[in-house]
Amino acid sequence: MAIPIVAIVGRPNVGKSSLFNAIAGEMISIVEPTAGVTRDRVSAIIERNERFFELIDTGGYGIVDSDQLKEHIENQIHLAIGSADLVLFVVDIRDGLVPLDEQIAQLLRKNNLKVMLVANKADESPMFPRAAEFGKLGFGDAFCVSAANSLNSQILVEKVIDFLKDTTSEKPQDIEMHLAIVGKRNAGKSTLTNAIAGSERVIVSELPGTTRDAIDVRFEKDGKTFVVIDTAGVRKKGSIADSIEFYSYVRATKSVSRADVVLFLIDASEPMSQVDKKLGAFIAEEHKACILVVNKWDLAMGKASTDDYVKYIGKMLPQMSYAPIAFTTASEGKNIQSVIDLSQELFKQAITKVSTPRLNKAIELITQERMGGKSKAGSLPKIYYATQVAVNPITIILFVNKTELFDENFRRYLVGKLRDFLGFAEVPIRLLVRPRRRKDIKDFKYSSRDSSLRSE
Repeated sequence: MAIPIVAIVGRPNVGKSSLFNAIAGEMISIVEPTAGVTRDRVSAIIERNERFFELIDTGGYGIVDSDQLKEHIENQIHLAIGSADLVLFVVDIRDGLVPLDEQIAQLLRKNNLKVMLVANKADESPMFPRAAEFGKLGFGDAFCVSAANSLNSQILVEKVIDFLKDTTSEKPQDIEMHLAIVGKRNAGKSTLTNAIAGSERVIVSELPGTTRDAIDVRFEKDGKTFVVIDTAGVRKKGSIADSIEFYSYVRATKSVSRADVVLFLIDASEPMSQVDKKLGAFIAEEHKACILVVNKWDLAMGKASTDDYVKYIGKMLPQMSYAPIAFTTASEGKNIQSVIDLSQELFKQAITKVSTPRLNKAIELITQERMGGKSKAGSLPKIYYATQVAVNPITIILFVNKTELFDENFRRYLVGKLRDFLGFAEVPIRLLVRPRRRKDIKDFKYSSRDSSLRSE
């Protein structure tokens, strides 16, 4: 993918993440007054008038990090600027020129980088003259913006596009599939992300809570582009210490919602916890195709067999009985390729479209097996017809005689049988029950002829 890269760099707390979000037009990076919130490289594809570039947010250079991650953060900054076609060097117009700005300027000059100087927090035009002192850095006049108020941020995009006019800017390849990696703290999510991407794309540390943002990492396989989303570790809501952790948690759950397939990471070296159970329940409620990835299997081998662990997971996560299980050691790259291949297979199942006649034939066979005695109400649940209305999740509407007769147990039975009959045994099915009306009959006759619901 030939697309220019623009990296945002600067010292801590100058508003890099705010500028990143203002340019992207959405809240991607976590923004907090606390210095050092951003640690990894957060990226987004920016498009303007059919011109494209990848924008990268980085951690604050020179951060005194309480978690001893300074070296990791600065390594990620070096990786970002090493691949950049342009660097947006952000300074704080309120603070003026400070020694750390001069250190960053030396770093950028040493690497012979193309730099655009951006003076942030210029909330009003009378503040603009203050930017003159940044001319000492040797990168020309600073362009004044206020990321918090979106002042001049879109003009900055136009300036960036103009600066990159001589670089190739092909339209990025469409994303084939989004994979979200979720799990409790220290399960190995970032290690798995790097193993899938084939590079040191996110910080890996034994320290719990290292990852804060949801990091989209692009990778290619067989000529197709995929995105794997590394997320912050989930823990009990009552244990969330501050707003940074809260936003991390929100982004992790949103990543599940926007994923095509979820890789639910389970730490084989520890017993499964309430956090695992609640996360499993959330994924099931979202009706997401999911692989239960048992990581750090090297630490559990000899203590339990894979069969034993499969039974253990079945007891702990009964609502995810449909999800296949993979055993990995991400730190050694073991079984990573098979997880990617399995993800693609699940995605194919999740986007299956079934013709209405085929679906109703399956319903007929299932109900013939099931219908035995009468319900307490003295009536039998009856399905007049069914139709598929969506994919990923596969969503099926049943038009029935009485919706109250279709309790959770009966619905679970139907879903299990539909998986077997229709050939997508490893993905969730969302089942909706509606009372039959004459209008529905008319709609059904139309959908039976609808080629978009023909089987593959």
